[in-house]
Formats: sequence, structure tokens, C-alpha cells
Amino acid sequence: MHKITKQKDHLIVPDKVVIPFIEGDGVGAEITPVSQKIVNAAIEKAYDGKRAIEWKEVLAGEKAFNKTGSWLPDETMDAFREYMVGIKGPLTTPIGGGIRSLNVALRQTLDLYVCLRPVRWFKGVVSPVREPQKVDMYIFRENTEDIYAGIEWQQGTPEAHKFLKFLTEEMGVTKVRFPETSSFGVKPVSVEGTERLVRAAIEFALTNKLPSVTLVHKGNIMKFTEGGFKLWGYALAEREFADKTFTWPQYEKIKKEKGEAEAVKAMFDASAAGKVIIKDVIADAFLQNTLLIPEEYSVIATLNLNGDYISDQLAAMVGGIGIAPGANINYDSGYAIFEATHGTAPNIAGKNIVNPSSLLLSSVMMLEYMGWNEAANLITAAMEKAFSKGDATNDLARFMPAGKSLGTREFGDCIISLL
Repeated sequence: MHKITKQKDHLIVPDKVVIPFIEGDGVGAEITPVSQKIVNAAIEKAYDGKRAIEWKEVLAGEKAFNKTGSWLPDETMDAFREYMVGIKGPLTTPIGGGIRSLNVALRQTLDLYVCLRPVRWFKGVVSPVREPQKVDMYIFRENTEDIYAGIEWQQGTPEAHKFLKFLTEEMGVTKVRFPETSSFGVKPVSVEGTERLVRAAIEFALTNKLPSVTLVHKGNIMKFTEGGFKLWGYALAEREFADKTFTWPQYEKIKKEKGEAEAVKAMFDASAAGKVIIKDVIADAFLQNTLLIPEEYSVIATLNLNGDYISDQLAAMVGGIGIAPGANINYDSGYAIFEATHGTAPNIAGKNIVNPSSLLLSSVMMLEYMGWNEAANLITAAMEKAFSKGDATNDLARFMPAGKSLGTREFGDCIISLL
């Protein structure tokens, strides 16, 4: 068995490869073995034994704490660095001091600056919207900046008082409504952080022949952080992808100089020539538009907090977070950790009823990232067949007209039978 390495701009993936995994807390103990069993079967089916994954368990979360006294042992981080690509189940975040979030710690330690959340509808899954088939988006959520940087001070502490004093005495701030009882947070957004995220989103759109990249922001209010994200994103597109993109500022310039008809024609001509359209929208308007005109959006590039809201709303539109996959990726270093996007769900743990689809679809993303698309396609096709027949775990099956509720393990066996 061998390790994944990176050479220039692409991964070198051996046919026999070691993948470190974190089983996860709560329902992680159920969804992880089922997902691995399906992935193993799909690889065997697709490659007739010529390729295989050796799963290497590493520890994090409650299981790690109980065994080692550490919520995130150094050995786990070392394994992800050594093997480059890994996958994890949901993790318990420790209460009290120390690590704010294990997920955030993993992302920031390995500088996994893209949180990639693809959202699509599977035929047969009941959705709260009328035309869920129109929802087909890839969310590139910035993973290391914004409020998730965790820079904040609690009300009443000496640190909060010191920060308030700096704001008022050094910076001349007068708009804190209740200064003595306020907590404070800092929202860093950088040129470099913006550019590498937008670059990854544009390259993804070009590679996959997707029509547009939309910069989602709240720049009308936060003019220098989220507004900067918008401006820096456009500047990056026009500087590095001038011959492959058509931006909304270019549209506005043509409209001003030659009229709206010429601007529309230029945009359609660019799209017909295979150029990616780069546009932007205010975050609250975007949330409304995804319900009204989701077909107008393809790749989304946004900051961390916006991306949190957006990805969960879009997941709900196609059936829920139980079938929403996710990945944390550094496209420069090649490091990537794929993950279930839901929590540990301790209320249903051990009952053989949890839906493993989020982790399974994250496994599909991992296979695609490795270039093992044949195995990935077998899994998604089998899931589509199962859902179309009404075969699903109870969270989905109970809403299907001919739904048949399957246990976690039974759903896994069903998918394997349909590969």
C-alpha cells in the first residue's frame, strides 16, 4: 500500500492507497463502516481488484479523549499530513476551554481554505420546493477567515474592556450602542484569502465546464471586508483569467459605453464561447433567489458565515443535510479531508436508523478528488436507483409515496446490490 503525493498541479494516486479516517462520535460508529463497505465494493466492481483502499483509523473527538486524554492527538494530524487525503465522521466538540471546534481546528491546522459543498437533487427524494431538479450548485466557502477565525472577547472581561478602550480612544469609534455590556468579535478578510478561494472556484468551473461563478457577499453593509471580497474577486478574475471569463464589471462598462443590448450580446457571446461568467449578489438576495431562480447559479464563492447559511438552506431544498456531502481542501498543497456535514446525533446513535448518505457522498467526492471517477459514479447511480424505488433510511423514506424504511446497515447492503 502507498501514499498519495502531489506533483506540480496534480495528485499522484497509487492503485493501492492508504486513507486515514476518523470514525466519528455518536452515529459515526454506524455510518463509517457502512460507507467504507460500499466504497470498497464500488472500487472492486469498477477496477476488478486492481485498485483498493487500506483504511487507517486515526483518533479525534470523544473516542480519542477516552483513549488518549487528547481530543485531537498529534498523531492524527501527522497522519493527515503524511497521507494527504482523509475522511472523517461527525465529532463532538469539547465543552469548556481548549479547542473551540475540532472541525475548525483540523481545517485551520492544515490550512484547508476551501469548504466545498456540492448540492444536487436525487430523483425520488421528497423536497419542500416544487422543482428541486433545478438546484445544482457547488459552494466554495472560505474556511480560514471571517468570524470563524475565532477572534472575540467576552463581555465583562479585561480583554473586552481593553478592546473597547482601544476602539474609543485610539480609533474614535462612537457607534457601540451599549459599550460596557458588549462582547466583541473581529472579522478578518484578506486579499490573499479571497484570491485563493476565488481562484479555486474559477478553476473548478473551467475544469468542469460550468457556466458561472457567483460571488456572494454582504458588501453593501460591510464595505471593506465583504465589499473587499467582491472587488478582489473580480480583480483576480480579470487579471488571471482574462481570456476565460466575462465579468459583471465588464458587462456594466459595455452597457455604459454602447448600451444594454450590446452588453447582453457580449455576455451571451462570451458564454457561448465557453467563458465562465463571473457575477455577484448580496447574500440575503441570493438566499431568496435560490428559491425562485436556482437554475441561474452554478459555482458559488463566498465567505465563511455566508457559506454556512447558504449550504444548509440549499441542502434543505434537495432533501436535507442527511444527503449533503462536504470536503475541506487546500488545492495548493493537495491536503483534503472529506466529512459528514451533520452532527453526532446522540439521540439516535446505536439504533441502526441514521442515514449514512452524507458521509457516503463525501466518500464519492473523495474518490473524484483521487481521480477514481468510475467507482464514484457507480455509487451515485446506485443511490439514485435506490431513492427512485423508495428505498431509503427512515428520514427520507417516510416522505416518499412508496417509501420503504431501511436500517443503516440494510441501506448499505441495498446500495451494494445496486452497484
